[in-house]
Amino acid sequence: MNVFDLTGKLALVTGCNKGIGKGMALGLAEAGADIIGVSGSIELEGSEIEKEVKALGRTFTAYQADLSNRESIYAFLATIQSIHPSIDILINNAGTIMRKPAAEHPDEYWDKVMSINLDAPFILAREIGKQMLTRGSGKIIFTCSLLSFQGGINVPGYAASKGALSSLIKALANEWAAKGIQVNGIAPGYIATDNTEALREDAERSASIMARIPAGRWGQPEDFKGPAVFLASSASDYVNGTIVTVDGGWMGR
Repeated sequence: MNVFDLTGKLALVTGCNKGIGKGMALGLAEAGADIIGVSGSIELEGSEIEKEVKALGRTFTAYQADLSNRESIYAFLATIQSIHPSIDILINNAGTIMRKPAAEHPDEYWDKVMSINLDAPFILAREIGKQMLTRGSGKIIFTCSLLSFQGGINVPGYAASKGALSSLIKALANEWAAKGIQVNGIAPGYIATDNTEALREDAERSASIMARIPAGRWGQPEDFKGPAVFLASSASDYVNGTIVTVDGGWMGR
């Protein structure tokens, strides 16, 4: 038996239209899963991620939802639960980052980051987790960050949200592991995505980051295919409440 086989599984991936989320969604599809994609900006038909998933022989269904708005989240959940009552895998990947020194970090930055990075993932995990509890099986994966462990610079809201996710993963795993649901996280290192564009364009910061990465390169979205498939498959049935770092060795330096 191939313990990494996801044939017949249905995965919901937030923020899957680009970057790390797209990499994870494609990895799951390559392993056999059908994909539900949700973000605030994804095209309902004809997106690149849809084309790539369908080219792998899997189905792809897109939904738009403003993950900073609770009414939008609950409306999306009502729709999704009526059409797809049995979601096997939830990847809470969507996130945002807003940069300003702590003394200048306004409430609106803090509130927006928290609503997208922490509130929405908890609501989705809680509501879809209820379905999983009824079935006695499921996989929930949160996209964390190196700032789930460190403090960062000029991103206090982001660091607080990702630190909180680390504890949320443990809290959910403590309650649900014995009920057949594995809850874990993936912490990306420095990855070439929109979120790190400002860092990569800052020559001094970029050089200091590269000097610390043992792998000697920025990560790519494709680096998340394997970790996502592992945590979404039966290969990880005895893995609960942990965060897998995909960082080129950063945390070991």
